[in-house]
Amino acid sequence: MPGIASNRVAPPLYQRQPKFRPRSEAKRARIVEAATQHFAEHGYHDARVGDIAAALGIAKGSIFQHFGSKDGLFFEVYKRAVRSFAKYLDVPLEVRQAGFFAVLRYWLVRTEHLVHEDWIPYRISLLGNYGTDLVLKREINRFLISEDPYGTVGLVRFGLERGELRDDLDLEMMVSIIDWMVERFQDALLTAELDPGLFRRQGELSEKKDARIQQFLAMLQRAIGVPPVPVIARNRVRGNQRR
Repeated sequence: MPGIASNRVAPPLYQRQPKFRPRSEAKRARIVEAATQHFAEHGYHDARVGDIAAALGIAKGSIFQHFGSKDGLFFEVYKRAVRSFAKYLDVPLEVRQAGFFAVLRYWLVRTEHLVHEDWIPYRISLLGNYGTDLVLKREINRFLISEDPYGTVGLVRFGLERGELRDDLDLEMMVSIIDWMVERFQDALLTAELDPGLFRRQGELSEKKDARIQQFLAMLQRAIGVPPVPVIARNRVRGNQRR
């Protein structure tokens, strides 16, 4: 497949692009901007490079010259989209002071914001995560691991420094758990907003959204959080301190 690595030895062609001049960079930015809108509206498979070129009034070959292939173009669109999202720790001070799980709750409660205000970049992220071919998905996964655009590593270190997370688990394991579980749970919330018919009972999610978020956080806390000290153990500690 042109522009995408088909094996683990040769890197994708679009990762070996030379540096571009300012005028060329401006053109690339225009192409990515137009392609973002086009992919969001038509999806990954139905999008046409020729239509993007026609909308910009340029030759289709010019797009291939800059990005190598449709996949290379989408990859640039995807990176631009996910980099536009706030990182986990970009929260109000009072939320950060409340701790690790308060930060997660803040973003889960604000999930609908992605639909109403950031629909295009979120749509692109959905397409990249679930609507692309496996070879391109491999490159997307490499990008997410190497760049950590959501700041998950920083969030986990924040929780460890506060003593809220287990220190017997590998950091990378906890990062992966959060990436997998939070992303899929948030996608479920957003998918219901975009198409309530995907859920068995229409309208159920909005009625039980807060309860579901609480249950999800409680489950996650049992998995990676520091276990709470039993009441009996706390009483023994207090008794020993008095002696």
